[in-house]
Amino acid sequence: MKKPEVDYILTTMLDSFNNVSDFNFTVLKPPQVESSGHLTPVNFDKLQVPALTPFQTEIFALNLINNDRRLSENLVHDGSCDSSYSLGDKARFRVNIFSQRGAYSIVMRKLSTVIPTIDDLKVPKVLEQIAEEKNGLVLVTGATGSGKSSTLAAILRIINENKSVHVLTLEDPVEFNHPHIKATFNQREMGIDFDAFASGLRAALRQAPKVILVGEMRDRETVEIGLSAAETGHLVLSTLHTIDAGQTINRILGMFELEEEKQIRIRLADTIRWIVSQRLLPKIGGGRVAVVEILKTNIRVKDAILNGESEGKTVYDIIEQGDAYGMQTFDKAILELYKEGAITEETALAYASKKPIVGRGIDMIKSQKGEKTTDIEGLKLDRGYDLKLKMKK
Repeated sequence: MKKPEVDYILTTMLDSFNNVSDFNFTVLKPPQVESSGHLTPVNFDKLQVPALTPFQTEIFALNLINNDRRLSENLVHDGSCDSSYSLGDKARFRVNIFSQRGAYSIVMRKLSTVIPTIDDLKVPKVLEQIAEEKNGLVLVTGATGSGKSSTLAAILRIINENKSVHVLTLEDPVEFNHPHIKATFNQREMGIDFDAFASGLRAALRQAPKVILVGEMRDRETVEIGLSAAETGHLVLSTLHTIDAGQTINRILGMFELEEEKQIRIRLADTIRWIVSQRLLPKIGGGRVAVVEILKTNIRVKDAILNGESEGKTVYDIIEQGDAYGMQTFDKAILELYKEGAITEETALAYASKKPIVGRGIDMIKSQKGEKTTDIEGLKLDRGYDLKLKMKK
């Protein structure tokens, strides 16, 4: 297989549907694209591929690796490798090749060529305040494909348009190519420019950046160096694969030994500025919409990090009561979308953090609209019930 054939396959898949976000190549399934959150097989005019064979996925994987020794070694030794692929000027992809049941599978994430704005992403405008931070740690969390990289790119765009600072990014791979506007950008790709996030971040401290973007906090060493960078006057932006703000704090604490917990809690309380968690929900009529949970540091947040959560002082409670600081829970954002008619009741409940809270909120919205809040009908008082009891006695 030659590069023109690879490009033909990818181009056909890219043009097959609207809102294509991912390509999926799995043995015993045809090539598939993910469009608006759903996997759909692709039909080719010149090439019939009813179901991929192990040989076909391996050949395709080798073409994407393109004789890169490091990627080949990672795939053999670790069972997976990450790289990027450019389809001319048409699109760029983040590629993950992995072994499963003795064969190779490939997932390719389409990378946007346009750096989005906060308005483009339709997320709360309070996130623009992140770009005003001078130092500290900002974490954007969520599952794979929830839009974390896009949100960080939008924040970096604001910094780029308003501040003359040095911005250093450590990515795997580089997803958005930031132009030099006011800021000066140096974007480093793992495997090409550095070998691991921890070593790249350690080197970054000697490269005089004001803002550091770390693609992902994958291990204890990276977190520790990131905290040190935030403590020494840098603004550190990064991501974690956690579902909400409370789990994010616990996940970081869990990376360290029990005897270190108190010290790490003190460091986290001093450095964390924002935790932004994201989920993508299916919209009525097609497409997806982002819901965002926002935690912004204040005295109550610091106390919860230092001393742990307790009854009435959970991270969820603090966010729920933090409207004045621009905070919001997932459940509040979900109810707003339901009220606007953007999502169904089933979707709202399925993605809720606390289903009883969202359920009550949905009933209130229905009641305000004059809609039924229950399917139970036809109940009436049995006036002869007492009489029947007396007759039995």
